[in-house]
Amino acid sequence: MQLVIASGKGGVGKSTVTASLLYLLRDEYRFVAVDADADAPNLDLLLGVERWEEEKELIGAKVARINTESCIRCGICQERCPYDCIKVIDGDYVVSELTCEGCNVCGLVCPVPGTITLEEVRSGVVRKTTTRYGFPLISAQLDVGRPNSGKLVTEEKEWAKKLMGELGLEHMIVDSAAGIGCQVIASIGGADLTILVAEPTPASLSDVQRAYKVVQHFRQPAYLIINKADLNPGFTALREWAETEGIPILGEIPYDRAIPRSMSMLKPFVEAFPDSKAADAMREIAERVREEILR
Repeated sequence: MQLVIASGKGGVGKSTVTASLLYLLRDEYRFVAVDADADAPNLDLLLGVERWEEEKELIGAKVARINTESCIRCGICQERCPYDCIKVIDGDYVVSELTCEGCNVCGLVCPVPGTITLEEVRSGVVRKTTTRYGFPLISAQLDVGRPNSGKLVTEEKEWAKKLMGELGLEHMIVDSAAGIGCQVIASIGGADLTILVAEPTPASLSDVQRAYKVVQHFRQPAYLIINKADLNPGFTALREWAETEGIPILGEIPYDRAIPRSMSMLKPFVEAFPDSKAADAMREIAERVREEILR
């Protein structure tokens, strides 16, 4: 089974919930974890990863290069660049790699054929390690200013599928990025179901509804975990929405200071503070995941 944990909104505790769920399921199931937030991966921090065993580069982005020897310094490329990424440095026209989108407008308007070319550069890196809990983790890091974050997530999942075959693993558990962009689409596409994490606030409700539309697009079942459930006692719209849509609520986790403390310790909160209120709630959620999803 390929299971995705998504939220729509950042900051609702999706990755902390994922880390604790992985910890609680580690002895009973053989799985590979995937951190599918290539922009800002942090699942490795929550699991205390100290080193990566293997890395692969993804080459796919393109940036413009100006041949200073054949350039006649007419300035047309700089005038026409829609991203304002061509500057004059020491009399030469130079493309900024961080802001160039590889659109090739500069190459099309250049009066000297072959002076401006598009060259492939690295988009980011995909990496693998074995966590101290025994299960493998696949993560990715998008290079600054590069596109193709969705392709990085696709590469992560392909590597995870390969590991499943090689190691005889049963499941892939994917910690999706926030939002509904290409990374989230790449995460949810091809999965069996999605667990949505939200908090009882209007902003979180709005964003989780948008994430749910992506899940619906792929015709997947969805479940909901309400984190920081007692943060806003008078807000009932999140639970009402889930009931209206027929989305089962796996559980509710109360706000607990043990969670940020566990993050500073680089441990899942169920390991760092097993007697906390949040840990009790998380164990009940893990049991429902066992009974209703993985079995």
